[in-house]
Amino acid sequence: MLEKLANIFRIPELRNRILFTAGVLFVYRLGSHIPTPGINTQLLEQFFQQQSGSALGLVDMFSGGNLRRLTVFALGIMPYITASIIFQLLTVVYEPLARLQKEGDLGRKKITQWTRYMTVALGVVQSFAIALTLVHGSGSVPYVTHPGPGFVLMTVLTLTTGTTFIMWLGEQITDRGIGEGMSLLIFAGIVVGLPHGVEELVQKVHTQAWGAFTIPAVLILVVLMAAVVAFIVFVERSERRIPVQYAKRIVGRRLMGGQSTHLPLRVNSGGVMPVIFAASILSAPLLFANASIFGYSFRDSRFFGPIFEALRSGEPWYELLYIVAIIFFAYFYISIIFRPDDIADNMRKYGGFIPGIRPGKRTADFVNDILTRITLIGAIYLIIVSLIPQILISGIHLNHLWLLGPFFDRMPTWITNGLGFNFYFGGTSLLIVVGVAMDTVNKVESHLIMRHYDGFSGKSARIRGRRSW
Repeated sequence: MLEKLANIFRIPELRNRILFTAGVLFVYRLGSHIPTPGINTQLLEQFFQQQSGSALGLVDMFSGGNLRRLTVFALGIMPYITASIIFQLLTVVYEPLARLQKEGDLGRKKITQWTRYMTVALGVVQSFAIALTLVHGSGSVPYVTHPGPGFVLMTVLTLTTGTTFIMWLGEQITDRGIGEGMSLLIFAGIVVGLPHGVEELVQKVHTQAWGAFTIPAVLILVVLMAAVVAFIVFVERSERRIPVQYAKRIVGRRLMGGQSTHLPLRVNSGGVMPVIFAASILSAPLLFANASIFGYSFRDSRFFGPIFEALRSGEPWYELLYIVAIIFFAYFYISIIFRPDDIADNMRKYGGFIPGIRPGKRTADFVNDILTRITLIGAIYLIIVSLIPQILISGIHLNHLWLLGPFFDRMPTWITNGLGFNFYFGGTSLLIVVGVAMDTVNKVESHLIMRHYDGFSGKSARIRGRRSW
Protein backbone atom coordinates (compact mmCIF):
# COMPACT_ATOMS: atom_id res chain seq x y z
CA MET A 1 0.00 0.00 0.00
CA LEU A 2 2.86 2.42 0.80
CA GLU A 3 4.30 1.73 -2.64
CA LYS A 4 0.98 2.55 -4.27
CA LEU A 5 0.66 5.76 -2.28
CA ALA A 6 4.20 6.69 -3.31
CA ASN A 7 3.18 6.25 -6.96
CA ILE A 8 0.86 9.22 -6.58
CA PHE A 9 3.77 11.57 -6.01
CA ARG A 10 5.82 10.10 -8.85
CA ILE A 11 3.40 11.59 -11.38
CA PRO A 12 3.99 15.37 -11.52
CA GLU A 13 0.51 16.26 -12.79
CA LEU A 14 -1.30 14.12 -10.21
CA ARG A 15 0.97 15.35 -7.42
CA ASN A 16 0.30 18.98 -8.34
CA ARG A 17 -3.44 18.37 -8.48
CA ILE A 18 -3.54 16.74 -5.05
CA LEU A 19 -1.38 19.43 -3.46
CA PHE A 20 -3.52 22.13 -5.07
CA THR A 21 -6.70 20.50 -3.73
CA ALA A 22 -5.18 20.25 -0.24
CA GLY A 23 -4.17 23.92 -0.37
CA VAL A 24 -7.65 25.06 -1.41
CA LEU A 25 -9.26 22.99 1.37
CA PHE A 26 -6.82 24.59 3.85
CA VAL A 27 -7.91 28.05 2.70
CA TYR A 28 -11.54 26.99 3.07
CA ARG A 29 -11.01 25.79 6.62
CA LEU A 30 -8.97 28.91 7.42
CA GLY A 31 -11.89 31.12 6.38
CA SER A 32 -14.16 29.07 8.65
CA HIS A 33 -12.52 30.71 11.65
CA ILE A 34 -13.11 34.33 10.56
CA PRO A 35 -16.34 35.56 12.23
CA THR A 36 -18.75 38.08 10.80
CA PRO A 37 -18.37 41.42 12.65
CA GLY A 38 -20.92 42.32 15.32
CA ILE A 39 -22.07 38.78 16.28
CA ASN A 40 -22.21 37.21 19.74
CA THR A 41 -20.95 33.83 18.55
CA GLN A 42 -21.37 32.02 21.88
CA LEU A 43 -25.10 32.74 22.16
CA LEU A 44 -25.63 31.95 18.50
CA GLU A 45 -23.88 28.59 18.84
CA GLN A 46 -26.05 27.73 21.83
CA PHE A 47 -29.14 28.43 19.72
CA PHE A 48 -27.89 26.11 16.94
CA GLN A 49 -27.19 23.34 19.43
CA GLN A 50 -30.89 23.47 20.31
CA GLN A 51 -31.73 23.27 16.59
CA SER A 52 -29.35 20.38 15.81
CA GLY A 53 -32.10 18.09 14.53
CA SER A 54 -33.93 20.69 12.45
CA ALA A 55 -33.43 22.04 8.95
CA LEU A 56 -31.04 24.64 10.34
CA GLY A 57 -28.90 21.81 11.68
CA LEU A 58 -28.84 20.22 8.22
CA VAL A 59 -27.82 23.51 6.57
CA ASP A 60 -25.18 23.99 9.26
CA MET A 61 -23.81 20.51 8.46
CA PHE A 62 -23.49 21.38 4.76
CA SER A 63 -21.67 24.61 5.67
CA GLY A 64 -19.20 22.75 7.86
CA GLY A 65 -20.40 24.41 11.08
CA ASN A 66 -19.88 27.91 9.65
CA LEU A 67 -23.52 28.91 10.04
CA ARG A 68 -23.65 28.33 13.79
CA ARG A 69 -20.59 30.55 14.22
CA LEU A 70 -21.74 32.91 11.42
CA THR A 71 -18.31 33.08 9.85
CA VAL A 72 -17.63 34.73 6.50
CA PHE A 73 -18.39 31.32 4.90
CA ALA A 74 -21.70 30.89 6.76
CA LEU A 75 -23.82 30.50 3.61
CA GLY A 76 -21.53 27.77 2.31
CA ILE A 77 -22.28 26.45 -1.17
CA MET A 78 -26.06 26.24 -0.69
CA PRO A 79 -26.74 29.31 -2.91
CA TYR A 80 -24.62 27.77 -5.67
CA ILE A 81 -26.39 24.40 -5.38
CA THR A 82 -29.80 26.10 -5.46
CA ALA A 83 -28.81 28.17 -8.52
CA SER A 84 -27.51 25.04 -10.28
CA ILE A 85 -30.77 23.21 -9.61
CA ILE A 86 -32.80 26.13 -10.98
CA PHE A 87 -30.83 26.32 -14.23
CA GLN A 88 -30.79 22.56 -14.72
CA LEU A 89 -34.55 22.50 -14.34
CA LEU A 90 -34.87 25.43 -16.74
CA THR A 91 -32.84 23.61 -19.39
CA VAL A 92 -35.57 20.97 -19.41
CA VAL A 93 -38.62 23.24 -19.54
CA TYR A 94 -37.22 26.35 -21.28
CA GLU A 95 -36.36 25.70 -24.92
CA PRO A 96 -33.82 28.57 -25.47
CA LEU A 97 -31.72 27.28 -22.56
CA ALA A 98 -32.00 23.71 -23.89
CA ARG A 99 -30.69 24.86 -27.29
CA LEU A 100 -27.91 26.79 -25.58
CA GLN A 101 -26.84 23.71 -23.65
CA LYS A 102 -26.65 21.68 -26.86
CA GLU A 103 -24.21 24.16 -28.41
CA GLY A 104 -21.29 22.52 -26.63
CA ASP A 105 -18.68 24.13 -24.42
CA LEU A 106 -19.65 27.67 -25.42
CA GLY A 107 -23.27 27.17 -24.38
CA ARG A 108 -22.33 25.44 -21.12
CA LYS A 109 -19.94 28.25 -20.25
CA LYS A 110 -22.74 30.76 -20.77
CA ILE A 111 -25.08 28.80 -18.49
CA THR A 112 -22.31 28.53 -15.89
CA GLN A 113 -21.84 32.30 -16.03
CA TRP A 114 -25.57 32.88 -15.42
CA THR A 115 -25.44 30.36 -12.57
CA ARG A 116 -22.72 32.44 -10.92
CA TYR A 117 -24.81 35.59 -11.23
CA MET A 118 -27.80 33.85 -9.65
CA THR A 119 -25.55 32.52 -6.87
CA VAL A 120 -24.58 36.09 -5.98
CA ALA A 121 -28.24 37.19 -6.08
CA LEU A 122 -29.33 34.30 -3.84
CA GLY A 123 -26.43 35.07 -1.50
CA VAL A 124 -27.65 38.66 -1.17
CA VAL A 125 -31.22 37.54 -0.43
CA GLN A 126 -30.25 34.89 2.10
CA SER A 127 -27.69 37.07 3.89
CA PHE A 128 -30.22 39.91 4.07
CA ALA A 129 -32.80 37.53 5.60
CA ILE A 130 -30.22 36.28 8.13
CA ALA A 131 -29.25 39.82 9.10
CA LEU A 132 -32.88 40.92 9.59
CA THR A 133 -33.60 37.76 11.60
CA LEU A 134 -30.69 38.43 13.92
CA VAL A 135 -31.66 42.08 14.37
CA HIS A 136 -35.46 41.81 14.69
CA GLY A 137 -35.82 38.22 15.82
CA SER A 138 -33.35 38.14 18.69
CA GLY A 139 -35.85 39.51 21.23
CA SER A 140 -34.18 39.63 24.61
CA VAL A 141 -31.22 37.53 23.39
CA PRO A 142 -28.40 39.85 22.24
CA TYR A 143 -27.16 37.96 19.18
CA VAL A 144 -26.06 41.29 17.67
CA THR A 145 -23.81 43.64 19.62
CA HIS A 146 -24.65 46.79 17.64
CA PRO A 147 -27.89 46.30 15.61
CA GLY A 148 -28.74 48.76 12.91
CA PRO A 149 -28.51 49.41 9.14
CA GLY A 150 -24.73 49.30 9.32
CA PHE A 151 -24.78 45.75 10.68
CA VAL A 152 -27.27 44.63 8.01
CA LEU A 153 -25.16 46.11 5.20
CA MET A 154 -21.93 44.64 6.61
CA THR A 155 -23.52 41.18 7.02
CA VAL A 156 -24.90 41.17 3.46
CA LEU A 157 -21.55 42.25 2.03
CA THR A 158 -19.54 39.77 4.13
CA LEU A 159 -21.70 36.68 3.62
CA THR A 160 -22.26 37.32 -0.10
CA THR A 161 -18.54 37.77 -0.66
CA GLY A 162 -17.87 34.59 1.31
CA THR A 163 -20.27 32.42 -0.70
CA THR A 164 -18.90 33.86 -3.96
CA PHE A 165 -15.36 33.03 -2.86
CA ILE A 166 -16.44 29.48 -1.93
CA MET A 167 -18.01 29.08 -5.38
CA TRP A 168 -14.69 30.14 -6.92
CA LEU A 169 -12.76 27.71 -4.70
CA GLY A 170 -15.01 24.82 -5.74
CA GLU A 171 -14.59 25.62 -9.42
CA GLN A 172 -10.81 25.80 -9.00
CA ILE A 173 -10.74 22.34 -7.42
CA THR A 174 -12.83 20.92 -10.27
CA ASP A 175 -10.64 22.51 -12.96
CA ARG A 176 -7.16 22.29 -11.45
CA GLY A 177 -7.48 19.82 -8.58
CA ILE A 178 -8.72 16.28 -8.13
CA GLY A 179 -12.38 15.40 -7.62
CA GLU A 180 -15.60 17.40 -7.69
CA GLY A 181 -14.95 20.75 -6.01
CA MET A 182 -18.34 21.43 -4.43
CA SER A 183 -18.68 17.89 -3.10
CA LEU A 184 -15.18 18.03 -1.60
CA LEU A 185 -16.01 21.27 0.21
CA ILE A 186 -19.05 19.60 1.79
CA PHE A 187 -16.89 16.56 2.56
CA ALA A 188 -14.29 18.71 4.32
CA GLY A 189 -16.95 20.47 6.38
CA ILE A 190 -18.43 17.16 7.59
CA VAL A 191 -15.15 15.35 8.27
CA VAL A 192 -13.81 18.21 10.38
CA GLY A 193 -16.53 17.46 12.94
CA LEU A 194 -15.53 13.80 13.34
CA PRO A 195 -13.18 14.37 16.34
CA HIS A 196 -15.90 16.36 18.12
CA GLY A 197 -18.45 13.61 17.46
CA VAL A 198 -16.13 10.92 18.80
CA GLU A 199 -15.41 13.06 21.86
CA GLU A 200 -19.13 13.44 22.58
CA LEU A 201 -19.63 9.70 22.26
CA VAL A 202 -16.76 8.97 24.66
CA GLN A 203 -18.20 11.44 27.18
CA LYS A 204 -21.57 9.69 27.04
CA VAL A 205 -19.85 6.40 27.81
CA HIS A 206 -17.98 7.90 30.78
CA THR A 207 -21.07 9.62 32.19
CA GLN A 208 -23.38 6.65 31.52
CA ALA A 209 -25.79 8.98 29.73
CA TRP A 210 -28.29 6.18 29.02
CA GLY A 211 -27.74 4.24 32.22
CA ALA A 212 -27.28 0.50 31.86
CA PHE A 213 -28.17 0.74 28.16
CA THR A 214 -25.18 3.02 27.39
CA ILE A 215 -22.69 0.36 26.29
CA PRO A 216 -25.22 -1.61 24.16
CA ALA A 217 -26.42 1.67 22.60
CA VAL A 218 -22.88 2.67 21.61
CA LEU A 219 -22.22 -0.80 20.19
CA ILE A 220 -25.46 -0.61 18.20
CA LEU A 221 -24.39 2.77 16.82
CA VAL A 222 -20.92 1.55 15.81
CA VAL A 223 -22.30 -1.62 14.19
CA LEU A 224 -24.94 0.43 12.37
CA MET A 225 -22.31 2.84 11.03
CA ALA A 226 -20.12 -0.06 9.85
CA ALA A 227 -23.11 -1.72 8.16
CA VAL A 228 -24.13 1.53 6.45
CA VAL A 229 -20.59 2.14 5.19
CA ALA A 230 -20.33 -1.44 3.86
CA PHE A 231 -23.74 -1.11 2.18
CA ILE A 232 -22.73 2.21 0.59
CA VAL A 233 -19.47 0.76 -0.75
CA PHE A 234 -21.27 -2.32 -2.12
CA VAL A 235 -23.94 -0.36 -4.00
CA GLU A 236 -21.59 2.40 -5.21
CA ARG A 237 -19.43 -0.24 -6.87
CA SER A 238 -22.41 -2.10 -8.36
CA GLU A 239 -23.20 -1.79 -12.03
CA ARG A 240 -25.40 -3.28 -14.72
CA ARG A 241 -23.34 -4.52 -17.65
CA ILE A 242 -24.97 -4.53 -21.07
CA PRO A 243 -23.07 -6.77 -23.55
CA VAL A 244 -21.98 -4.98 -26.72
CA GLN A 245 -20.65 -6.69 -29.86
CA TYR A 246 -18.65 -4.82 -32.49
CA ALA A 247 -18.88 -6.13 -36.04
CA LYS A 248 -15.79 -6.72 -38.14
CA ARG A 249 -14.94 -3.92 -40.56
CA ILE A 250 -12.26 -3.48 -43.20
CA VAL A 251 -10.45 -0.17 -42.75
CA GLY A 252 -7.90 0.21 -45.53
CA ARG A 253 -6.07 -3.10 -45.55
CA ARG A 254 -6.75 -3.94 -41.91
CA LEU A 255 -9.61 -5.93 -40.40
CA MET A 256 -11.03 -3.97 -37.44
CA GLY A 257 -13.61 -4.87 -34.81
CA GLY A 258 -15.09 -8.23 -34.03
CA GLN A 259 -14.61 -7.80 -30.29
CA SER A 260 -17.04 -8.19 -27.41
CA THR A 261 -17.27 -5.67 -24.59
CA HIS A 262 -19.92 -4.26 -22.28
CA LEU A 263 -21.59 -0.96 -21.48
CA PRO A 264 -21.36 -0.39 -17.70
CA LEU A 265 -24.31 1.41 -16.09
CA ARG A 266 -23.81 2.22 -12.41
CA VAL A 267 -26.73 1.48 -10.11
CA ASN A 268 -26.27 4.88 -8.48
CA SER A 269 -24.95 7.00 -11.31
CA GLY A 270 -25.99 10.23 -9.60
CA GLY A 271 -23.81 9.59 -6.55
CA VAL A 272 -24.63 11.84 -3.61
CA MET A 273 -26.01 14.66 -5.74
CA PRO A 274 -29.73 13.65 -5.47
CA VAL A 275 -29.42 13.68 -1.66
CA ILE A 276 -27.66 17.07 -1.66
CA PHE A 277 -30.23 18.51 -4.04
CA ALA A 278 -33.18 17.15 -2.05
CA ALA A 279 -31.77 18.39 1.26
CA SER A 280 -31.01 21.86 -0.11
CA ILE A 281 -34.46 22.25 -1.65
CA LEU A 282 -36.27 21.21 1.54
CA SER A 283 -34.03 23.22 3.84
CA ALA A 284 -34.28 26.47 1.86
CA PRO A 285 -37.96 27.26 2.69
CA LEU A 286 -37.53 26.14 6.30
CA LEU A 287 -34.92 28.82 6.86
CA PHE A 288 -37.80 31.30 6.92
CA ALA A 289 -39.36 29.42 9.83
CA ASN A 290 -36.93 31.15 12.17
CA ALA A 291 -37.02 34.46 10.32
CA SER A 292 -38.61 37.59 11.72
CA ILE A 293 -38.86 40.57 9.39
CA PHE A 294 -39.82 43.91 10.96
CA GLY A 295 -41.43 42.15 13.90
CA TYR A 296 -43.42 39.67 11.78
CA SER A 297 -42.59 36.09 12.76
CA PHE A 298 -43.30 33.39 10.20
CA ARG A 299 -43.38 30.69 12.87
CA ASP A 300 -46.13 32.49 14.83
CA SER A 301 -48.22 33.06 11.71
CA ARG A 302 -51.57 31.25 11.54
CA PHE A 303 -50.94 30.28 7.91
CA PHE A 304 -47.19 29.57 7.84
CA GLY A 305 -46.87 28.25 11.40
CA PRO A 306 -48.61 24.87 10.88
CA ILE A 307 -46.80 24.39 7.55
CA PHE A 308 -43.37 24.94 9.08
CA GLU A 309 -44.31 22.75 12.03
CA ALA A 310 -45.35 19.88 9.71
CA LEU A 311 -42.14 20.24 7.66
CA ARG A 312 -39.70 19.96 10.55
CA SER A 313 -37.11 17.20 10.30
CA GLY A 314 -38.54 13.97 11.72
CA GLU A 315 -42.13 14.86 10.89
CA PRO A 316 -43.96 12.45 8.50
CA TRP A 317 -44.66 15.10 5.84
CA TYR A 318 -41.01 16.19 5.79
CA GLU A 319 -39.81 12.60 5.40
CA LEU A 320 -42.38 11.94 2.65
CA LEU A 321 -41.29 15.01 0.69
CA TYR A 322 -37.65 14.05 1.25
CA ILE A 323 -38.29 10.61 -0.26
CA VAL A 324 -40.13 12.10 -3.25
CA ALA A 325 -37.37 14.68 -3.80
CA ILE A 326 -34.64 12.01 -3.76
CA ILE A 327 -36.49 9.92 -6.35
CA PHE A 328 -37.14 12.98 -8.53
CA PHE A 329 -33.55 14.22 -8.48
CA ALA A 330 -32.19 10.71 -9.03
CA TYR A 331 -34.10 10.50 -12.31
CA PHE A 332 -33.50 14.14 -13.15
CA TYR A 333 -29.73 13.88 -12.64
CA ILE A 334 -29.45 10.68 -14.67
CA SER A 335 -31.40 12.34 -17.51
CA ILE A 336 -28.75 15.05 -17.63
CA ILE A 337 -25.59 12.93 -17.53
CA PHE A 338 -26.90 10.01 -19.63
CA ARG A 339 -28.49 10.34 -23.06
CA PRO A 340 -29.52 6.93 -24.49
CA ASP A 341 -29.96 8.41 -27.99
CA ASP A 342 -26.34 9.58 -28.06
CA ILE A 343 -25.15 6.21 -26.74
CA ALA A 344 -27.09 4.38 -29.48
CA ASP A 345 -25.77 6.72 -32.20
CA ASN A 346 -22.17 6.28 -31.08
CA MET A 347 -22.54 2.50 -31.01
CA ARG A 348 -24.01 2.46 -34.51
CA LYS A 349 -21.31 4.83 -35.78
CA TYR A 350 -18.54 2.43 -34.73
CA GLY A 351 -20.36 -0.74 -35.77
CA GLY A 352 -21.47 -1.80 -32.30
CA PHE A 353 -24.75 -3.41 -31.35
CA ILE A 354 -26.41 -5.14 -28.42
CA PRO A 355 -27.07 -8.81 -29.25
CA GLY A 356 -30.76 -9.32 -29.99
CA ILE A 357 -31.50 -5.56 -30.16
CA ARG A 358 -31.67 -3.59 -33.40
CA PRO A 359 -29.37 -0.56 -33.66
CA GLY A 360 -30.85 2.92 -33.45
CA LYS A 361 -34.07 3.71 -31.63
CA ARG A 362 -34.57 0.15 -30.33
CA THR A 363 -31.12 0.28 -28.70
CA ALA A 364 -31.86 3.68 -27.16
CA ASP A 365 -35.17 2.41 -25.79
CA PHE A 366 -33.50 -0.71 -24.40
CA VAL A 367 -30.81 1.33 -22.61
CA ASN A 368 -33.43 3.79 -21.36
CA ASP A 369 -35.56 0.95 -19.90
CA ILE A 370 -32.56 -0.46 -18.02
CA LEU A 371 -31.61 3.01 -16.76
CA THR A 372 -35.16 3.53 -15.53
CA ARG A 373 -35.12 0.30 -13.52
CA ILE A 374 -31.66 0.59 -11.97
CA THR A 375 -32.19 4.29 -11.19
CA LEU A 376 -35.20 3.30 -9.11
CA ILE A 377 -33.00 0.81 -7.26
CA GLY A 378 -30.40 3.53 -6.74
CA ALA A 379 -33.03 5.95 -5.43
CA ILE A 380 -34.35 3.34 -2.98
CA TYR A 381 -30.78 2.77 -1.81
CA LEU A 382 -30.31 6.51 -1.21
CA ILE A 383 -33.57 6.64 0.73
CA ILE A 384 -32.59 3.68 2.93
CA VAL A 385 -29.14 5.06 3.70
CA SER A 386 -30.50 8.54 4.40
CA LEU A 387 -33.54 7.66 6.49
CA ILE A 388 -32.86 4.43 8.40
CA PRO A 389 -30.05 5.83 10.60
CA GLN A 390 -32.04 9.03 11.09
CA ILE A 391 -35.12 7.08 12.21
CA LEU A 392 -33.04 5.04 14.66
CA ILE A 393 -31.36 8.17 16.02
CA SER A 394 -34.26 10.65 16.24
CA GLY A 395 -37.28 8.57 15.18
CA ILE A 396 -40.15 9.59 12.94
CA HIS A 397 -43.06 11.31 14.64
CA LEU A 398 -45.86 9.14 13.31
CA ASN A 399 -47.89 9.93 16.43
CA HIS A 400 -48.37 13.45 15.04
CA LEU A 401 -50.44 12.13 12.13
CA TRP A 402 -54.10 13.12 12.09
CA LEU A 403 -56.48 10.29 13.10
CA LEU A 404 -53.64 7.72 13.23
CA GLY A 405 -51.80 9.44 16.08
CA PRO A 406 -53.43 7.45 18.94
CA PHE A 407 -52.51 4.17 17.23
CA PHE A 408 -48.82 5.10 16.95
CA ASP A 409 -48.81 6.42 20.53
CA ARG A 410 -49.15 2.81 21.69
CA MET A 411 -46.06 1.71 19.74
CA PRO A 412 -42.58 1.56 21.34
CA THR A 413 -41.10 5.01 21.95
CA TRP A 414 -37.93 4.23 20.00
CA ILE A 415 -40.01 4.15 16.81
CA THR A 416 -41.49 7.64 17.27
CA ASN A 417 -38.70 9.28 19.29
CA GLY A 418 -35.66 7.20 18.30
CA LEU A 419 -32.91 5.96 20.57
CA GLY A 420 -31.80 9.47 21.48
CA PHE A 421 -28.31 9.27 19.98
CA ASN A 422 -26.64 12.61 19.38
CA PHE A 423 -23.79 11.48 17.17
CA TYR A 424 -22.37 13.77 14.52
CA PHE A 425 -22.64 11.38 11.59
CA GLY A 426 -26.13 10.47 10.45
CA GLY A 427 -27.17 8.66 7.30
CA THR A 428 -26.95 11.67 4.97
CA SER A 429 -23.50 12.73 6.18
CA LEU A 430 -22.17 9.15 6.01
CA LEU A 431 -23.46 8.84 2.45
CA ILE A 432 -21.77 12.10 1.44
CA VAL A 433 -18.47 11.25 3.14
CA VAL A 434 -18.20 7.71 1.76
CA GLY A 435 -19.52 8.63 -1.69
CA VAL A 436 -17.22 11.62 -2.18
CA ALA A 437 -14.23 9.68 -0.82
CA MET A 438 -14.86 6.81 -3.25
CA ASP A 439 -15.31 9.15 -6.24
CA THR A 440 -12.08 10.97 -5.40
CA VAL A 441 -10.13 7.72 -4.96
CA ASN A 442 -11.50 6.44 -8.28
CA LYS A 443 -10.27 9.58 -10.05
CA VAL A 444 -6.83 9.23 -8.47
CA GLU A 445 -6.79 5.58 -9.50
CA SER A 446 -7.73 6.44 -13.08
CA HIS A 447 -4.74 8.82 -13.25
CA LEU A 448 -2.46 6.03 -12.00
CA ILE A 449 -3.78 3.44 -14.45
CA MET A 450 -3.59 5.89 -17.35
CA ARG A 451 0.14 6.22 -16.67
CA HIS A 452 0.67 2.46 -16.38
CA TYR A 453 0.69 2.28 -12.58
CA ASP A 454 -1.37 -0.21 -10.58
CA GLY A 455 -4.35 1.21 -8.74
CA PHE A 456 -4.90 1.03 -4.99
CA SER A 457 -6.65 -2.35 -5.10
CA GLY A 458 -4.51 -4.07 -7.71
CA LYS A 459 -5.62 -5.28 -11.09
CA SER A 460 -7.32 -8.53 -10.13
CA ALA A 461 -8.97 -7.11 -7.00
CA ARG A 462 -10.30 -4.16 -8.93
CA ILE A 463 -12.06 -6.41 -11.43
CA ARG A 464 -13.58 -8.63 -8.74
CA GLY A 465 -14.63 -5.59 -6.76
CA ARG A 466 -17.27 -4.72 -9.36
CA ARG A 467 -20.70 -6.20 -8.81
CA SER A 468 -23.11 -6.99 -11.62
CA TRP A 469 -26.85 -6.46 -11.32
